[in-house]
This record gives sequence, structure tokens and C-alpha cells, in this order.
Amino acid sequence: MKKISSLLFLLLPSLCYANNAHDLSHQPVGFMVLAIFIASYVCVIFEEKTHIKKSLPVMLAAGLIWIVIAANWTGETDAVEHAVKHYLLEYGELFLFLLAAMTYVNAITERGIFDALRVWLIGKGFSYRRLFWLTGFCAFFLSPVLDNLTTALILCAVLMAVGKDNPKFISLGAINIVVAANAGGAFSPFGDITTLMVWQKGLVEFWTFFNLFLPSLVNFVVPAACMSMAISTDTPPASHEPSPLRRGAWVVLGLFIITIVLAVSFHSFLHLPPFLGMMTGLALLKFYGYYLHQTHIKKTSDQSNYGNVGDVQAFDSFKFVAQAEWDTLLFFFGVIMCVGGLGFVGYLNAASHFLYGDLGASTANILIGLLSAVVDNIPIMVAVLQMNPDMNTGQWLLVTLTAGVGGSLLSVGSAAGVAMMGQAKGYYTFFSHLKWTWAVALGYVLSIACHFMINKALF
Repeated sequence: MKKISSLLFLLLPSLCYANNAHDLSHQPVGFMVLAIFIASYVCVIFEEKTHIKKSLPVMLAAGLIWIVIAANWTGETDAVEHAVKHYLLEYGELFLFLLAAMTYVNAITERGIFDALRVWLIGKGFSYRRLFWLTGFCAFFLSPVLDNLTTALILCAVLMAVGKDNPKFISLGAINIVVAANAGGAFSPFGDITTLMVWQKGLVEFWTFFNLFLPSLVNFVVPAACMSMAISTDTPPASHEPSPLRRGAWVVLGLFIITIVLAVSFHSFLHLPPFLGMMTGLALLKFYGYYLHQTHIKKTSDQSNYGNVGDVQAFDSFKFVAQAEWDTLLFFFGVIMCVGGLGFVGYLNAASHFLYGDLGASTANILIGLLSAVVDNIPIMVAVLQMNPDMNTGQWLLVTLTAGVGGSLLSVGSAAGVAMMGQAKGYYTFFSHLKWTWAVALGYVLSIACHFMINKALF
């Protein structure tokens, strides 16, 4: 599932640290900081091999980087402390926003909304090719509200259920869902962490993101059209598996929508950080959870009709907080602190001069998208925001688009792809995705061209 704005961040951009008189990027301390970051990120890349959670190396690296900086700093004594607190403020806002969003997603999942969607798709008797398009469009439109990781995991269950006798369908359907989830997340402030970061920093207004709808749609539809030709038109056996909605399912979903509206309203009308709206909405969920808990009548089995009083287990909103993706949340902490350290010693300033000064904004932003296929888009977007290049709205939308969809070029380029490889093990692999990278790349190029064409007034 994003970088936070605050009054301090707007008044004191990150480059003020990178542009200090004590540029350490060409000194031993700078090399040590860079080496620590590279070593930590190598561990992140090989997470699937080492089984070390991705948050662990970057959290350790964050501490080591700021120890090295503080021990070798010769400037103003409180400059390092102020820098750390500055990045902590950014992380705190991001953390609270995502914690509220993840809690709601967990609650909606537990109430059976997504299971109902899965059962409905399976039970309709659609052909493999139609299911391919339906799961793709579901991913495209779910991702802007959820995140690409959650969307991929939900729809992977559909693929595995209906395609258990058709490995080719699972393989191509998995690629399609990854591409669609990443594309759908690019045109919504809530769809990806990168878009959330740009929105919360105030660089692009909430409704302006929807200018990326058509480019994102092109990014999804073009490779999907290419792959659909290889999908069978046969119909899998229909299933009529029951999937009862639990008591209060639609109310929880409605509260989530209200929470999103609150976040947008806090930012747009009250000029307050969006996380305040999310936390207010989270309070609404907890009050409703209290009501469900107090009126709970334990049954031996879930009731199939919405409105029946009672579930097998009482609703516990704090359980959903505990089930948040803590590895991801702590990973963001490590990334923000590590990249902040790189900015403090001067590396981001140098990178900004090369990318946005020598190459130009358009070339730089397209290259950033290609780089996100290899390196996770979160640290890349964190670095871009801390570089704080002087770009117009069209260029900020471009880097939001490319960083969001560039990860679709390879299976390891996005959280959705990595999660899908784990869920559809043996069906969706690095090489099965690589076989269709040409189609994804075609969608990438055409989506950029579409953005330049329909949003030229923003450049």
C-alpha cells in the first residue's frame, strides 16, 4: 500500500539538509553511510531466500547510519537531532494513516465481504477468458481503495479456486492481476504508498490524481489484451460454496468509505494532515465494534443472513490493529530514516542535480519507473521527494505513474508480484512473468504517451 506532508516539511524541505555546508558525500563517513544502506537493501532483495523480514535490515541500517553521521558531524550540534525528528514526524503521519487503513481492510476481510466477492465470481459459471478480464478489472478498481498487495492476495484466491485444473490460466491471470493492481493504484491517492506520499506532501491535489485514470487503464488493458488471446474460452466447473456475510459487514464497509471521505475533507477543506481523518474514522469503527461486541450472542455456526444477531466469535476491533502488516510499517520507518541519512550527507542533492538537472525531468521520471522494476518503488519515491525537484504537476503525475506501474515489468518489482509468487507458488514465477514482460513494457510506454497527450495542459 506514500510520503507525508507537514507544515515543517513544507517550510523546511529535505534538501536544506543535503545542501548544508558540510557535504559529506565524498568523505569516508559518506561512503560508510552509502555502504550500510546498500548492504541493508541487498538483504531486502534476497528476503525470499534468507527469510529475514524486510524490516529488520533497514531498521538496523537506519540506526547505524545515524550513529555514523552523529559521531562524525562537525556542524551545529543540534542539526542531526533536528533532522532525525523531522523524518520521524514524516513517518509518524504515514504510520497512523496506514495503520487505520490496514485495520479497516482486516475488519472488512473478517466480516466476509471479500469472500462474498470470491464466491460470486466462482459461482457465475464464467469462461476462463471472462474470468481473466473480470479478475483484472476487479484488481484495477479495488487497488485504488485498498492497496496492490491486499488486492493481489484477495484475487489470487479466486484464481486458485477456479483454475486449479488450468495452470496456464493461473499463470497468466496472476500476471494480469499484478499489472492491474499496480496500474489501479497509480491514479488514486490511496492506491499505493507512492501516491499517498505525493498527495500528503501537497504536491498534487486529491482530484488531480484522477487525471492518471486513462494512462493507468492503458497500462492495464494493453498487456491484458495481449495475454487474453492465450486464455482458453472453456468454462470451469461452477461452484456454489456458501459464504455468509457476518453481522455488520455492510456497516463496516460504509464506515470505511466515510473514513476515506474524512481523510480527504481534513486535507482539502480544513488543511489538516489526512491521518487525522483516518484516525477519526478508526474511532468510528471502534465504537461500532463496541456495539457489536456488546450485542454479541454466540452461535455454533455463522449465520447466512445478514442482520442475524450473533457470530461464532465476537467482533474485536483491537484484534484487527494487531493484524496490521507490521513488517511493512516498520520497513517504511527504516526506509525513511535511511534515505533521510543519505540526503543529510549530500547524496540526494548530487542525484537530483544529475537526474533533474542534466537529464531533464521527463527522462529522469521515466528512468525512475524502470528502476522501480528492480528496486522497490517506496525508497525510490522517498528519495525523489527528499530531492524535492522543482517540477510542474504534470511531471509529478508522471513520476507517480511510472513509479507505480514500473514495478509490473518484473515479478519482483512490486509487493503485489512478490506476494503473488508466494500465493501461487509453482504457477506464477519470475520467468513466467518475464515471458510477458514485452507486453507489460508496451503498456508502460503507451501509458506514458497517453499521459503526455491527454494531460499536456498540466506540463
